[in-house]
Amino acid sequence: MPSISETEPDSLRAGDTWRWTKSLADYPPPDWTLKYQFRSPSLPGFEIIAGASGTDHRIDVPAATTAQYAAGRYGYVAWVSSGAEAYTVAYGEMRVDANLRAGTTFAVLDTRTHARRTLDALEAWIERRDATVAEYTIGDKQMRYISISDLLKLRQIYGAEVEAEKLAAKVAAGSKFAGGRIQFRT
Repeated sequence: MPSISETEPDSLRAGDTWRWTKSLADYPPPDWTLKYQFRSPSLPGFEIIAGASGTDHRIDVPAATTAQYAAGRYGYVAWVSSGAEAYTVAYGEMRVDANLRAGTTFAVLDTRTHARRTLDALEAWIERRDATVAEYTIGDKQMRYISISDLLKLRQIYGAEVEAEKLAAKVAAGSKFAGGRIQFRT
């Protein structure tokens, strides 16, 4: 069984069991109930109610429940309540990753990050340089041309962002050496 985090995770996968604990010395269970509400501007929200684990609040959401959550970014607020009292104890953002076990293996699912999708699009644009890629309209703005030097600069920026994401994923997976450089000055 994996270790249980003592803070809200930055990201979780739909279809996995979600677990973490929250220590709130001033608001211990069972006198206080901890709840989380997750909201998104474009996705259905959801609520989680923590249980008790000694003097800590324990968040334990079954895989069958999280399988119903849509992938995307959510803002969340956590609060404790007891009778008529309620206090916010945490807020932030969390990413819910797609449930890769859902659907059929033949279903199309793009799991690339924004940076990866943009880098791929830039590289396709640089390679093809045809009118279908080099011209588009969004609202009242029309884009007709970007110089190759500007495209290469954008590719370098997004390439660095993709590499940073890869490094972060290695660190999150527990890699002791994630590929960075150590420099010494004498």
